[in-house]
Amino acid sequence: MDALARTSRRVAFISILVSAALAVLKITVGLRANSTAVVSDGLESASDVLTSGIVFFGLTLAMRPADKEHPYGHGRFETLSALLVGTILCATGALICFHSLQRAFEPFHAPEFYAVWPLFISMGCKSVLWSLKRTFGRRLGSEALLADASNDGMDMISALVALAGLGITLINPKRFSAFDDIGGFGVGVIVIILGLGVVRDTVLQLTDTMPDEDKLKEIRGVALQVPGALAIEKCFARKTGLKHHVDLHLEVDPHLTVQASHEIAREVRVRIKENLDWVADVLIHVEPYTLDRMSAGHGK
Repeated sequence: MDALARTSRRVAFISILVSAALAVLKITVGLRANSTAVVSDGLESASDVLTSGIVFFGLTLAMRPADKEHPYGHGRFETLSALLVGTILCATGALICFHSLQRAFEPFHAPEFYAVWPLFISMGCKSVLWSLKRTFGRRLGSEALLADASNDGMDMISALVALAGLGITLINPKRFSAFDDIGGFGVGVIVIILGLGVVRDTVLQLTDTMPDEDKLKEIRGVALQVPGALAIEKCFARKTGLKHHVDLHLEVDPHLTVQASHEIAREVRVRIKENLDWVADVLIHVEPYTLDRMSAGHGK
């Protein structure tokens, strides 16, 4: 997991460099070629520099081990970085929309054809980054890296929107002059939608929303494989950054000694952590298996 996290950090760092280069390219060419859509897409790439930087530092902090002040680890820093990414995306989208509307009321200057090339370059680079971040984000369980991957995916769509607006304008600059500005505005709307989605997902995590039922079934299944683990009364889980923390109410034979019950609970904890790499730790509360269920023969 540490090696995977280090690789994910490298991907985030490379993304910073690529986004910075794309931002400079698109804004410079967009201004010289008089294209609102290309400049808007360049502003979006400039925000990517900041968001990828936040993801990089979020992953760095999340990798720090638990300490006295943070007994559950530092995973929440990764979640907070994802929330900050979503907020920045919303603000950037609003800025792009405002810039596009402002340009619509300025004297029109026909864009140059060479303005399309930065958009093609951007789509190629972002497709590679999207694939890398999505792959490592899923393996690591990183909300911040997945949010940044979604951002790259939307970058490809926004580049297509910008390309469509610019292309229509280039067909007949006098007749379709507004489409370049419309393309720029469309880029802003896409960025806002993405930002709102990221904010929603991270807020759900910060409010300790339970994982999907399949994950809970995995936990119960592993726990009940341990000899002496008779039933699971309750199973809760919450994600704290890169991994989940589990609270388990384990039922055992009420006639067992405290020591024997403790050994069963310890083995359940070890098995879950060994078999489910997305679980950081398990807190187990041992309870007596009810006599009426024992007499009825209801085991697991």
